[in-house]
Amino acid sequence: MAERIVNIAEIEAALDGKGLRIGIAITQWNTEICDGLLSAATATLAKVGVNEQDIVLVTVPGALELPLALQKMARSGKFDALIAIGAVIRGDTYHFEIVSNEMAAGITRVQLDTGVPIGNAVLTTENEHQAVARMTEKGRDVAHCAVHMARLLSNL
Repeated sequence: MAERIVNIAEIEAALDGKGLRIGIAITQWNTEICDGLLSAATATLAKVGVNEQDIVLVTVPGALELPLALQKMARSGKFDALIAIGAVIRGDTYHFEIVSNEMAAGITRVQLDTGVPIGNAVLTTENEHQAVARMTEKGRDVAHCAVHMARLLSNL
C-alpha cells in the first residue's frame, strides 16, 4: 500500500486470521438470514486463516440478548474478536426501532467497555428481501472486520 501522507507512520493490520480466537453470537429469529450471514462469515474466516477449532458459536433468543452474551464472551478472555449475527426486520410497530437502537448501542458499549472488537452483522432492514440481498456480503464484511480489528488492536 502506498503511503497516504509522507513522513507519518501508519499502523496497518493484515487480514491474517492465523491463531485468532473468534466468538460468534447469533440470534434465533429470521433463521434463514442468520444462517446465510453465518455461512458467509465462517467461510471468510477460514479463507483468512482462522482455524475452525478457534471459532465458538453461541445462540441467543433475539437481538436484544446479543449484548449480554457478547459481554460475557468478551470478559472471558477467550476471544480476540467477536461477531454479532442477527436480522431485525421492520414490522408494523415501533418495536423495530427499539430493538435496532438498543441492540446496536449495547454492542458498541460492550466493545468500548471491554476492548474486545465486535463485528456487527445484525441486519436492520425494511423487509426480508433486503435482508436476503445483503446477507452474503455482510457476512464476508463482518469476518474481515473482526480479523482486521483484532490485528490492529494487537499492533497498537
